[in-house]
Amino acid sequence: MNAIRFECVTKTFAHHAGQMLLRDRLRDLFRSSPRTRFTALSEVSFTVEPGESLALIGPNGSGKSTILNLATGVAQPDGGSVEVRGVVSPLLELGAGFHPDLTGAENVRVNAALLGLTRRQTEERYASIVEFSGIGDFINEPLRTYSSGMMMRLAFSIAVSIDPDILVIDEIIGVGDQAFFAQSFEKLRTFQRAGKTILLATHSTELVKKFCQRAIWLDHGHVVLEGDATEVLDAYHSTLGDAKELSRRA
Repeated sequence: MNAIRFECVTKTFAHHAGQMLLRDRLRDLFRSSPRTRFTALSEVSFTVEPGESLALIGPNGSGKSTILNLATGVAQPDGGSVEVRGVVSPLLELGAGFHPDLTGAENVRVNAALLGLTRRQTEERYASIVEFSGIGDFINEPLRTYSSGMMMRLAFSIAVSIDPDILVIDEIIGVGDQAFFAQSFEKLRTFQRAGKTILLATHSTELVKKFCQRAIWLDHGHVVLEGDATEVLDAYHSTLGDAKELSRRA
């Protein structure tokens, strides 16, 4: 039984022309010809087995983050089906789910609740979350005073604390200092040894090679290639090299 299954998934978004007055938004709801839509994914199909680590690679705007949002239930497909089995912990946009005016400690408790932990479970894991994050000296300071690296430390610590079946990561693991980067690597290794599933969207060749058995190369919402992670990376980078060469000659 698959941990994640996408079957002919299509996802579109409406093009927005910046800020609009309320009357203009209401008019759009009833206009006969709806606003042009952008296709983020077009009939994408793939599966992820339990315990497998799958990388999503491709240029910005290729559909990687859209797949993660669908896998975590943040968005719903326009067509096709998405099936996810198990407890999912998302580590998506930096600061997502955090409130800048709350302290780090308060944000831990709020985020843990959003991820499904009870108050008792949160209190039992609170000390280990703070210890793993390494920001105990600042945990009672407002989040707006945190650097991006400190926010990533806290977000990662909360995400892994719920012991998910599936960890969904969108690039931000690369934010922060080298020491915490190594600490995060080891935590992901521990997850893999425990048979957890990882879905990772990244531009980092190092992350893909170290953690993922398979990779999917996306471009403009379409799957270009799916297979062994190293082979897909090599194919993707070869096209980047060809594009640079053509640009240099132009």
